[in-house]
Amino acid sequence: MSKTSDNREPGRVDTALQQLRQDNGLCTEKVLFNIDNQGQWFYLNEPLPTKFARLFSSILQRIDAEYFLITPVEKLKVSVESVALIIVDYRALENGSFELVTDLDTRFNIESVSGFITEEDGVFIDLPNGLGAKLGRACYYRFVEEYLLE
Repeated sequence: MSKTSDNREPGRVDTALQQLRQDNGLCTEKVLFNIDNQGQWFYLNEPLPTKFARLFSSILQRIDAEYFLITPVEKLKVSVESVALIIVDYRALENGSFELVTDLDTRFNIESVSGFITEEDGVFIDLPNGLGAKLGRACYYRFVEEYLLE
């Protein structure tokens, strides 16, 4: 029976994949994708259909205050005006955590109400991959009524 190679250890594989993602050179210095302050995605200054924005959001990462679409072989810069995602709905779960729904119909969970960060210009949430989200207008007013005016 042969020994398992060190490269097959789960921790090492995750580390290697993370390094591969970060070490990719940029395909181009030109910014091809933009996300405006309403969470609308654009490709070459043309609106991107939601189904494609949803797909690309799954590979979006923020590294050192810059946004990139990162695959195992490519890396593209993305310009983000404010936050990458807009939260359009949330639901408090029995265990005290919250399920968040974005305008792209992607879902995230945060552990507690303390995951909502209130600032003068809105309510923000830190998400995986260094991404940030902001409560949309209707969601913001609902949150204020339910949690801040008590």
